[in-house]
Amino acid sequence: MRDGAAMRVAASAIFFLCLAGAGAPARSPVGHYRLVGEHDVASELILEENGHFQYALAAGALDEQAEGSWTREGDTVYLTTEPTPRPAVFSAGPTARTSEAALNIKVIWPNGRGAALIDLVVGFANGETAEGYTQDYGWSLSPDEKRIPQWVEFALPMYQLQSQRFTIEAAKANDLTFVLTPNDLGTVDFEMLPLTIGDKQLAMHRYGGELIYVIGK
Repeated sequence: MRDGAAMRVAASAIFFLCLAGAGAPARSPVGHYRLVGEHDVASELILEENGHFQYALAAGALDEQAEGSWTREGDTVYLTTEPTPRPAVFSAGPTARTSEAALNIKVIWPNGRGAALIDLVVGFANGETAEGYTQDYGWSLSPDEKRIPQWVEFALPMYQLQSQRFTIEAAKANDLTFVLTPNDLGTVDFEMLPLTIGDKQLAMHRYGGELIYVIGK
């Protein structure tokens, strides 16, 4: 009887300890976090008490940001950008004829300034392609080029931006201008992006890996 009573007392104690542990509030993820463990990358993440978040990252030529709402489910925080950002858009601009190059392509911003470091691919009638990138004054094919260009595509890989394919009618115009309207270029479209809550840190899951953010003062 004594052993049975002792076992009942011990079981009761364990039961109440479990209840107390279950009732203990989990750590709030609210705070100001900074990215650690990455070279030449600076990033901050702020989770506010009211469910709003702010995010920014700088890595070389890449600058991105976002803000919106965050929610929590268990040990995971989810970020959703609000409002949904508008993607940048490439559009065809003025055309002309030139004898200085077989093909001249220039990408400009809406204010008329040249846009440099825009990747491009030109497709020719024979199925071959030529790759390059713009300077602020444009990009050109040699005047001796004999292949006939038929289309061009543009890309900004760092922002996962890819243009449509633009048709080239070289017999009509070979001096081509395209306009890059940035809209919300650089604003990341988080759609329930998961972050795992750790001990005074958050692990952001992007690009097939983890970015570790540590809470600061």
